[in-house]
Amino acid sequence: MREINQWSQEEMAEKLEMSPTGYAKIEHGKTNLTLDKLKQIAQIFNIDVVELITKNDRSFFFSVCDNTNNTTYIGVNDILAMENEKLKLLLEAKENEITALKEVIELLKTK
Repeated sequence: MREINQWSQEEMAEKLEMSPTGYAKIEHGKTNLTLDKLKQIAQIFNIDVVELITKNDRSFFFSVCDNTNNTTYIGVNDILAMENEKLKLLLEAKENEITALKEVIELLKTK
């Protein structure tokens, strides 16, 4: 995507507020990406994280680490499954809210 936008590694590194060497390590898979950095990259390209990792029908495999030096390897299917689960939970919450609001309406009608 960087090349599609005709940005050099140096320009991309500047956008990410990191060194060109550090960014080159990301491109070459020599460093772990934090989820925050992945979100920042997606934001630079003005796309969703899921869209970033599934761009051009390619499958990507990310090594995502956290502050405790634990590393989680996430593939496209894992990310899509997490997104799907999140959306299911949101849908369930909305359905519960609708049910509660219907009950409030019925109570108000009876008064």
